[in-house]
Parts: sequence; C-alpha cells; structure tokens
Amino acid sequence: MRFTKMHGLGNDYVYVNCFDQPTPADPATLSTRISDRHFGIGADGLILICPSDKGDARMRMFNADGSESEMCGNGIRCVAKYVHDHGIATKPQLNLETGRGVLTVDLEVENGTARRVRVNMGKPILESALIPTTLPGDPPVDVPFPEHWAELSGDRYAACGLDPRITCVSMGNPHVVIYCKSVSQVPLERVGPILETAREFPRRINVHFVEVRSPNEVTMRTWERGSGITLACGTGACAVAVAGVLSGRTSRNLLAHLPGGDLELEWTMGDNAVFMTGPATEVFSGVWPE
Repeated sequence: MRFTKMHGLGNDYVYVNCFDQPTPADPATLSTRISDRHFGIGADGLILICPSDKGDARMRMFNADGSESEMCGNGIRCVAKYVHDHGIATKPQLNLETGRGVLTVDLEVENGTARRVRVNMGKPILESALIPTTLPGDPPVDVPFPEHWAELSGDRYAACGLDPRITCVSMGNPHVVIYCKSVSQVPLERVGPILETAREFPRRINVHFVEVRSPNEVTMRTWERGSGITLACGTGACAVAVAGVLSGRTSRNLLAHLPGGDLELEWTMGDNAVFMTGPATEVFSGVWPE
C-alpha cells in the first residue's frame, strides 16, 4: 500500500490515495498499526482520500486508536493540498466531502504547489443534544464544572489558574473549551483522558485549554479524542473561536497559537460560518508492506 505522510502544524497523519489503489479492507486496525511511533510509520491517525460523487474527493479520518471521526481541520487542509498537488483536481477551489458534509476550500498556490489552505468549516453546532453533551444550555456556555469533577481541583491546578467553567461546541465533532491563565502549566496528560471520557460526553470529546492573550489572540493546548496530546487541532481551534465569542472573551477574528504553529480564524456574521486558514505540508511517501 502506497502512502504519503503529511501534517498541518505538526498534527500528522498517514494519507492513502484511494483513487489509484484499493481502499484498505480494515482501516480502523490499519490506523492503530501505522500510527504507532515505534513499530509503525508514526502519526496521529490515518486519512483516506477517496472518490466522491458529491465533490472533488472524500476524506475519511481515523484516530490513532482506530476510532473514526467526523472531521479533522488540519487533515482537510492536507487533503486539499494532496488533491491539488497530485493532480486529482488542479483547481484553486475544491469541494471536499467529509463526515460533516461537503466543505469548500480555497488554496494559496505558489509555483504550482498549494502552500496554505482556507477552509469554510461551516456553521458551528450549538444544540447540546447534537454536540452531544448532557450539560445544560444550547450550547453550554461557562457552565460550572460538575460536582463529580473534583479531581480537577486542588494544588496541581493552582499554577495554571484554571477557570472552573466550560463551554461546549461542535464543529462536526465535539469540543469542550476550558480557560486558564497559563496553558503551559496544565497537566494535560492527566486531565485530558479524564475529560475525554467524562459521562457528560456520550461520544467522548476533544479537550482544549485556552489562555486569552487579547480579544484577537489566544494560546491553546489540546487533548484529542482517540489520539491524546497533539500539536494542533483545526476543528478545535474553530471551536475555541466560537466559544470565545459566545462567552464574550474574544472577537470574531482570532489568531490561535498552537504548539505546532498558528491558525487564522474568522466566525462570520452573515452566513454564520467559521473559516480557518493555515499551512499544509507533505513530508514523505513510502510503501506499507502489509
């Protein structure tokens, strides 16, 4: 099986072109094997680039644990770059089918190569039942931590200045946003898996800690559902942009600093869509022997 390793701000996936080779028979198991950073290729997951009768290509995304997700913001930028640069559809604007519908992407092309991609991520999903979460509100905005989240209190969280309120948003996949004074002090490896599997989130959830630097700038860290700590999360950055507006902390135009780099975000007034702009990088190609 031929593959290409790509990343968006360090959020790396193994990409398989299913236009010119068969779709893997068991992509969930394949994702766990190739994602292993010691015994596999090493990645946050697997993304299949497939033919589509609704757009220029279809993206299917699997986490490192084999679970299939609806959407990946960094992944769709890389899919757009691959589709353009490898000649599947050499257009400056593409329509890509995802688990949350067909999304439109605009490519910044330089010397025939896509460098940056602007994605119309669509409208945020704000109904609690559709996010989904059992927390109150449509959406839940600055909802106090549930009482049984006592494990998130204590001295270990004092250094990060944790705000004990949460906001939930879906960008086709579920996100919880928590604000603090210092994201670098958050014990993410401890609290991430606790929140991902909390009973308030029936389909698990992506967890983001956010430090507001100004109304137009934030720094964030992420624990991704099914993959753990990652260097970037595109849908998560979009959710952070929406949560900031809903809670009155940030404006509709936002620069998000992630461990792997920066994303530009805009939540428009007219069509209520969230736009995300950032780079996409091809690293190498190879052959998986199985």
